[in-house]
Amino acid sequence: MPPDADLLLHSGRVFTGSERHPTATTVAVAGGRVVAVGTAGEVRAAVGPAGPGTQVVDLAGRLLVPGLTDAHVHPVMGGVERLGCDLTGVSGQEATLRHLAQRAAATPGDWIVGGGWAMADYPGGTPRREELDAAVGDRPAYLVNRDHHGAWVSSAALRIAGVDATTPDPPDGRIERDPDGTPTGTLHEGAMDLVGRFLPPVTPETLAAGLAEGQRYLHSLGVTGWQDAIVGDYAGHADTTDTYLAAQAAGLLTARVVGALWWPRGHAVEDVPDVVAGLAARRDAVGAGRFRATTVKIMLDGVAENQTASMLSPYLDRCGCSTGRTGLSHLDRDLLLTAVPALDAAGFDVHVHVIGDRAARDALDAIAVARSAPASRGGRHHLAHLQVVHPDDVGRFAELDVSANAQALWACDDAQMSELTTPFLGPERAAWQYPFGGLLRSGARLVMGSDWPVSTPDPWQAISVAVTRQPPGEPGVAPFLPQHALTLTQALSAYTAGSAWINRHEDAGVVRPGAVADLAVCSVDPFDLPAHALHEVRVETTLVGGRVVHDHTDSDHLDRGSVPTAGGHR
Repeated sequence: MPPDADLLLHSGRVFTGSERHPTATTVAVAGGRVVAVGTAGEVRAAVGPAGPGTQVVDLAGRLLVPGLTDAHVHPVMGGVERLGCDLTGVSGQEATLRHLAQRAAATPGDWIVGGGWAMADYPGGTPRREELDAAVGDRPAYLVNRDHHGAWVSSAALRIAGVDATTPDPPDGRIERDPDGTPTGTLHEGAMDLVGRFLPPVTPETLAAGLAEGQRYLHSLGVTGWQDAIVGDYAGHADTTDTYLAAQAAGLLTARVVGALWWPRGHAVEDVPDVVAGLAARRDAVGAGRFRATTVKIMLDGVAENQTASMLSPYLDRCGCSTGRTGLSHLDRDLLLTAVPALDAAGFDVHVHVIGDRAARDALDAIAVARSAPASRGGRHHLAHLQVVHPDDVGRFAELDVSANAQALWACDDAQMSELTTPFLGPERAAWQYPFGGLLRSGARLVMGSDWPVSTPDPWQAISVAVTRQPPGEPGVAPFLPQHALTLTQALSAYTAGSAWINRHEDAGVVRPGAVADLAVCSVDPFDLPAHALHEVRVETTLVGGRVVHDHTDSDHLDRGSVPTAGGHR
């Protein structure tokens, strides 16, 4: 006998995860799974007519898509920032300082902690402590920028931490200084920890509230699963493993989540077996519920904007001359070439942050060693961000079966690109940026994520840039390296089937019989829109396992956060 449908969605169009279905208008769901896809007649023949207990939804020509999976995001961190001193929606120096002054006046106490300021708002991307002091007074303040690779700190915060002209730069970071060595108030990469270690601890209650808000927000954008790109103690942020497990135990975790366990810095090659064993023990303790910890995150370099991304040749100065600096590698190459094969042999997928061309090459070399090792387990390894990729390395992604994890929102020409990146790369390297189209043409697998709260988690903003290579809503801006633009089908497939695959959610990211009924109803059919209007697409309804987790009539469906396109990355 045919199954009785719990839910019937009809009179729309259907994106299957690989294409807009040529004829399907209707989808039936039973027991949390898709049971039929096709025309109204085909679905009726499969499941029978709608019964009295069947919920019927008229799509009215809108597009039904698989629930989207964000392959690189920080939901707890993003949720906590949304609930605190959130600067992501603030643009310009004056507005930022005004917001901070209002926040300081409204929140008596000691530390002011938050984030989201834009590097492009400040000369060289480095605001000064005097400006912050004027806004917050003599209070300690610690504010990460949008890419979370730098912090703006007040004079009081520097005093508490004992950071002054005599403080050396840490091996994995840099203190921005005046000519006499006095810290100016901007800390890069590992130097953030000099002050970050003095921040008041974040309570479990705050982390739980952050996860709840992050999940709510992502569901409102059609995201039903994600890979949390850092689960562990990092830059003053607490390990959120217990936060996820508590939400799962309480039945509050509705998303399907993979946590990428943080690879700790400061280890030597001989420490690799013990570190891998410790990570495997954490993975096994987490188990196989809605939250799984089956991936390890390695942050290999920094970002191009502060010249900490790892490059094969030196950065340039404003005159076009070599600076002699090639950025930072957070893991020694020998350590990386030992760690990745060991993680692969232990059954982990490896998720590597790479921005510079040297970082990308080193990561590919490490995966090549893993692939050729007798103990290889064939991990689903992926490199995230991929800002600068040497042309010689583009074809290696397909050769080594390495997925390209794209944050497509950044692949356009904006202030951060034109002022803080392109001049210091030079014209040749600037043309190697975000080569998503070239990677796909070479046979690489493409997945997508947002890196929220670095930038908006709205998939349709990123899809818009992937297709147009222009900032969302700015059709007059010249497309950025348009040879690497994607089609709408390619971009949407990467954000659905591709990202679900990298999370090993084999029955998610697709609309087909037997798949989980993780679905999103778009406000329109995007395939009927001009490319420059893709960023206007909204999500009306989101379902996980056939259950509604977001409906625009019950929440602020226009709550889409800021839409900065500035790069920067975790």
